[in-house]
Amino acid sequence: MKKGDVLENIVVETMAAEGKCVSRIDGLVLFMEGGAPGDTVDVQLTKIKSSFLEGRVTTVKQLSPSRSQPFCTHFGLCGGCSWQHIGYDAQLVYKQKQVADNLQRLGGLELPPLQTIVPSAKTRFYRNKLDYTFSAQRWLTREEMEKKKALENPAEAMPPQPALGYHIPRKYDLVFDVTECHLQPDPSNAIRLAVKDEALKAGIVFFDLRKQVGFLRTITIRTANTGEVMIILQVTYDKMEWTEKILRRLEKDFPQITSFNYIINGKKNDTFHDLDIICWKGNPYITEQMPKPDGSGVLQFRVGPKSFYQTNSDQAYQLYKLAWEMAELKGHERVYDLYTGTGTIANFVAAQAQKVVGLEYVAAAIEDAKVNSRINNITNTDFYAGDIKDLLDESFLSQHGTPDTIITDPPRAGMHEAVCGMILKAAPQRIVYVSCNPATQARDLSILADQYEILRVQPVDMFPHTVHVENIVSLRKK
Repeated sequence: MKKGDVLENIVVETMAAEGKCVSRIDGLVLFMEGGAPGDTVDVQLTKIKSSFLEGRVTTVKQLSPSRSQPFCTHFGLCGGCSWQHIGYDAQLVYKQKQVADNLQRLGGLELPPLQTIVPSAKTRFYRNKLDYTFSAQRWLTREEMEKKKALENPAEAMPPQPALGYHIPRKYDLVFDVTECHLQPDPSNAIRLAVKDEALKAGIVFFDLRKQVGFLRTITIRTANTGEVMIILQVTYDKMEWTEKILRRLEKDFPQITSFNYIINGKKNDTFHDLDIICWKGNPYITEQMPKPDGSGVLQFRVGPKSFYQTNSDQAYQLYKLAWEMAELKGHERVYDLYTGTGTIANFVAAQAQKVVGLEYVAAAIEDAKVNSRINNITNTDFYAGDIKDLLDESFLSQHGTPDTIITDPPRAGMHEAVCGMILKAAPQRIVYVSCNPATQARDLSILADQYEILRVQPVDMFPHTVHVENIVSLRKK
């Protein structure tokens, strides 16, 4: 076999953790772009290694019974919902398998039987936050490029067409124009279309990602389950005539918008955690609601432009309630909530704990966490900002008390080895580890495995039609 060869009539066996299809050929693992488990396909090889092959599906000869008709016109181009062509029940099977494979194969862990994955009640329009990118030139298909080359005056016949949409996967400078997205509820689509319409009518310049010139950079739309909507418009320089043109159109057309914000960003990237947010009108936040875990009332969470909040609000409640159940709090415990973010988990479990101490490396998030405690009349939480591997040390434990329970919800990279080491020194009776990346979770759990036994493994699907899966593991000190 050599690169470029086409292998015929390959039956797709399963899905890998990163979302690629998998088969075995002559003892080698074949990873494929495209296809679905159960398909019979032809595959062109793109990489050959001693232990595995990579390829792309060129022809689907027989469709799998687990196939589903994609619902989005952008499927295959957008990287957002790459599993639309697989039925939701089958997606759940492969996500659960992903969790088991990572914990057993990568972590070498002894596991109890996995709990059945918790599905998302909503499989479309479940996200509360989307980021759209402006581009002075929309991405052209291969057919459009060939047509343009054949024209005598391509610049006149096919002038640049601006876009407001998503990046092509793995292409920082290519953006395709989104006509409809099925990820966020109304009025998200209408807002995006109105912004583009107003910008084109007013001649407002879209940003050129290669040349780094232009005015309109990104727009973020955040929706809350209270019905409130936040807009964050990012521009490259201060030209209020253009900024207000967009914001006034949105104010006129969408009474649901309760928070209008803009950012002036002259950097070479779109990150704005280090920039000032200007609230043009309305509140500088929107409010999410979540039932208390014991059913005794409702919690309020303020979400600002820089705040992290789980992007599937309904499923976040299911995730946090499961973590609360697995913590088995009796009311006397001192709980440490590592990577607390805006304090959602800390405030969620506080009523069933004696004290909750939240740690987070983003200082602005800690200020949000304190506000969320205050507006919910929660008085038994303390929050501290700093790099957790430096913050969580013996001095901190001595000052704030040794935890009985630790709940940790780190980013995709998992916990630093030093944090795992300090957890072992703190020796809490129980640990609840919430993870958005079972691979790094497996690595961390293998460090804790000598002193802790795994009691329960509970996958949760937060992101339907994607390869991603959330997982909760409860551990008890041996």
